[in-house]
Order: sequence, then C-alpha cells, then structure tokens
Amino acid sequence: MARAPLLQLSGISLTFGGNPLLDGLDLVVNEGDRLALIGRNGSGKSTLMKVMAGLVASDAGSAVAGPGVTVAYMEQDPDLSAYPALGDFACAGLPGGREGADAWRAERVADGIGLDLSLPSATASGGERRRAALVRLMAGEPDLMLLDEPTNHLDIAAIEWLEAELSASRAGMVIISHDRAFLRGLARGMLWLDRGVLRRLNRPFDAFEDWRDTVWEEEDTQRHKLDRKIKAEARWAVEGISARRKRNMGRVRALQALRADRAAQIRRQGTAALALEAGTQSGRKVIEATGITKSFGGRTVLRPLSLRVLRGDRIAFVGPNGAGKTTLLRLLTGNLAPDAGTVSMGTGLEIAVFDQARAALDPQMTLWDSLTQDPALKGGSSDQVMVRGVARHVVGYLKDFLFDEAQARAPVRALSGGERARLLLARIMARPSNLLVLDEPTNDLDVETLDLLQDVLGEYDGTVLIVSHDRDFLDRVATQTVWLGGDGRATVYAGGWTDMRAQGGGPGGAVAEVSARPSPVSVAATASKATPGRSLSFTERHRLDALPAEIDRLTAEIGKLEGLLADADLFAREPVKFRKATEALAERQAKLDAAEEEWLALAERAEG
Repeated sequence: MARAPLLQLSGISLTFGGNPLLDGLDLVVNEGDRLALIGRNGSGKSTLMKVMAGLVASDAGSAVAGPGVTVAYMEQDPDLSAYPALGDFACAGLPGGREGADAWRAERVADGIGLDLSLPSATASGGERRRAALVRLMAGEPDLMLLDEPTNHLDIAAIEWLEAELSASRAGMVIISHDRAFLRGLARGMLWLDRGVLRRLNRPFDAFEDWRDTVWEEEDTQRHKLDRKIKAEARWAVEGISARRKRNMGRVRALQALRADRAAQIRRQGTAALALEAGTQSGRKVIEATGITKSFGGRTVLRPLSLRVLRGDRIAFVGPNGAGKTTLLRLLTGNLAPDAGTVSMGTGLEIAVFDQARAALDPQMTLWDSLTQDPALKGGSSDQVMVRGVARHVVGYLKDFLFDEAQARAPVRALSGGERARLLLARIMARPSNLLVLDEPTNDLDVETLDLLQDVLGEYDGTVLIVSHDRDFLDRVATQTVWLGGDGRATVYAGGWTDMRAQGGGPGGAVAEVSARPSPVSVAATASKATPGRSLSFTERHRLDALPAEIDRLTAEIGKLEGLLADADLFAREPVKFRKATEALAERQAKLDAAEEEWLALAERAEG
C-alpha cells in the first residue's frame, strides 16, 4: 500500500548572491520517512528546512503539505520575548497553553532532555532556548518534524533518550545532525544537498560515504569526458574553420555551448586544510591532580579526585549537563583553583583552548582582524598571520578553512555556527601546542570536517583533553573516558564511550570513586583498595577476567621493545627511534606493574 505524502517540493530554486543555493529541487516526504539531510556547512540545509516549513519563500517552485498535515520546524534561535518562562513558550502551541490538559506532554519531553521549564526566558542560555524549541516541537506531535541539529546542547543521556523517543514515533522526520551515532540509529534514508542539487538514497546513514564517493567519481568521469570533447572540438575549430563555412559555424556554436556548460558547472568545495603541529615536547607528566575538590554555593561539583595525565593521552570528560566537566577542565589547566588538593602542571606546556561558547571570538571583529590581531599570530605585516612559525597571507590561510575572500572582511557575527567553529580551529591550529583543550569541538561541524579533525587528532604528538557528547567522536579519539555523574564523583575507564558502556559505566552504570591513577591502564585498582572486604561488582569481575590478557599483551610488547633496544647501534643510527622506544618501554613497564598490582588486589578480594 502506497504511503501518503506529507510534503511535496516541486522545482524549488533559491539564490543568495552568485551560485544558486537551491536549484530546481524536487522532493516527496512520505509517512514514516526518517531522512538525514546531509551537506557541507553553508550548503543551504537549514534554508531548505525553512522552505519546507513555509518560513522562507523560494524564488521559484512550490512546497505543498498534504491535506491536514502539520509540519513543525525546530527553531535555532527562537523569540521568547513574549513568554515569561521557558514552559510558557514550550506549551504555547498546545490547547490551553501551560494550564491546558496536554501540558504534560511538554513536561515529559523536558524531563527526558533535562530542561527546567520554570526557568525565566529572559535569562535562559542559548542551549536552554534551543532545548525549549525542541520541547515545543515534540509536545505538539506534528505529522512531520523538521529537526535542525537537535542534539546540540544535549548531554549523552538526553541524546539517547531523544533517539529512543524518535525511533518509537510514527511521525515523518527530516534531521540535520553532525552526530553519526544519532543518525546511524535513526535515519532510514538520506538527502544529500550538494551545490544546490538534492539527491536521495533510501538506505541507512552508514551507506553515505560510499554513495557520495561514487557520485563524485561519476561526476569526475563525466567532467573529464566533456573536457576531452571540448579540446577535440577546439582543435577542429582551429584546423578546419576555412572550409564550408556554413556547416563549420554550426560546430563553432556547438563548441561555445559545450564551453558554457563546462563554465556553469559549480566546482566542488574542497575539504578544510586542518593541520596541527606539536610545539616543543612537554615532559612525560603533563598534569597531576591530587585530591582536588570543588564546590559552588554549597553544591559539591567534584569530590576528592586524583588523576595523572601523561604525554600523548587523549582523555574525554563526559556526563550530564551541569555535572562539572568544564569546571574539571579549568581545574586541571590551572584556570580555576580547587577548594582542596593540588594540581601540578608539567614542564614546557603550550596550551591551546577550543571553548564551547566560542568566547575567544569577538562577534564585532572581522575574520581578518580575528587572526591578524591575535598577539600569538601576528605576522610581519598587517595582512600576514604566523602559521606554525611561517608567515602566510591572511586570505590564503582563511581559504584553507573554506572561507572565501569576500568573507575575510565580514564580521564574525555573520558566520554560521559551523563557520565560527572553523574560524576558531584556524586560530588554534596556527600556533604550535602540546596540550589541546577541546570543549565541545564537534558542535555545528559538518561530517567531512569532523572526519578531518579526528584524523588530525590521531596524528597529533601532544596531549588532548576533550569534552564532548558525540559518541562516535569519542569512540574514534579517546584513549580514556572520565565519567562525571553529577554527584561529584568521577570514574575513569579505558577507551571511548562504547568501551566505557561495556565496562558498566555511564548513565545507570556502576559508579566507583576514583583515587590516584597509577598508570594509563586504569584507576580502578586504587578505588578497589579503598573498600576492602566488599564483594566484587560486575565491573570489577569483568576487569579481573580481562587483566590476564592485558598482562600477557604488555609482557609481549615489553619483550619486543627490549629486543629492539638490544641493538647497540640503534642510538647512533636512529636516535629518534631509540628515544621513542625507550619511552614506550618505560610506559609499558609502568602499565604492567599497575596491572599486576590491580590483579592481585582484585584476586585477593574475590577469594574473600
């Protein structure tokens, strides 16, 4: 049985400036469709959604909803000026408003995503305003939901709740999101907006990259064939123009048409030229926190925590909004003093910070001035910026991050969220560093830029501290994950988000208070020793079972490194390799000692 159409777009075109943002788009969204709308930052995804919602008029074409179909768009920056509290705005579309019989629906969604509807609208943060818009959309139970970055400003527990809620909904959906895990769990099809053209594939999100690459390969093949044809016709025009002028002029006009077609083709936007360069190597110990605590207004944000960060670590801090992740980052980097305990910073640290509020960017400044007036980046002249010690023209460097020359003199306030994130990355990546602090770096970045950022972090020689709610990003980048549950306690797990969940951590998981970390392997041993006589938890039993294999692996790695270092000529022949092997040997020996200690402690407790 054919599904009824919820919305039909026919011949939608819209141009801002030069190239068309939308060019003759046709689309039918049917009942039950759950579509991921994918495209580069600035490709027009949000604009297309607003056309679908009837909020933006197209230059040509029509957008028609089915009879009786309700379409709702999640506003990015809603106007709350007429509503005293967030709850008044969230319930405005329901019969009777906040006092009506259906107001419970808004309360239920707000509870699921962690929003207090009693908060005054006038003092609400941008994230709270966006969450209120999400509550309003879902409480209204529309037939078609248009969701523009719904996971931004949600913590992981709220994202998982939202994913489950949308999976159970019968409404049609079009979703813009950078969160791969979210799209992987929800999307049944894809809409790809690229250079004004909308393509559709009715397959899950995991098929996107192969599909995109195939389309681009076919496009390159067709462009190559057209170039060859133009070249052949141009050669004929030069060599054969003298004979039978009437027929020849027809071919000349055909050649001109081919050239016009080629010129009309919009060049694919390249990828941002992300690159990081580690500064002078820091000491082996980057940060050592011992028994640090923090409270605000009588609320304990952090109970006594001891944590050692070693060179090369990629440590993620995750937990509910308000659990203290950013506070812990500030404590560890010396920007906030603990109430008790000490934080010791390593030697030779060069710190670069990416903050979630993008506070390092002045919205009134131009992109040009944001780079050239940064004291750390000032070049030899007013149009140069120092990029990792090399003078670059500011426009050339901005082009590396996909900004065009016209944008260079535009104010920062005119940029989209994704463009602001790219500009902040440009500032950070221009200077050498050996400690990166990334607070919500993934918000608003498109999928391709996220992939590049992950690759760059993988090759970075320094240390990385990350706050993020993007589960896929954490799995790809983090070597350790610190869970903050909101009660002041912190637990450290090996690996990323999925590894932590497998070990019983995260929302609803086992919580063990963390003491000093003897090595990067685990801090669980010290937590175990703090409670002698207690039977093993599920997580501890799992750890006890896993440790023998880990000990065997470390022993084998130590054997290989010792064999490498037994070469008496290695230092003279390859000094860098010798140094890295020596450091790796010391690190693995420390891990082995800690793992054996942990196994003994757990084994003794398991025996009673």
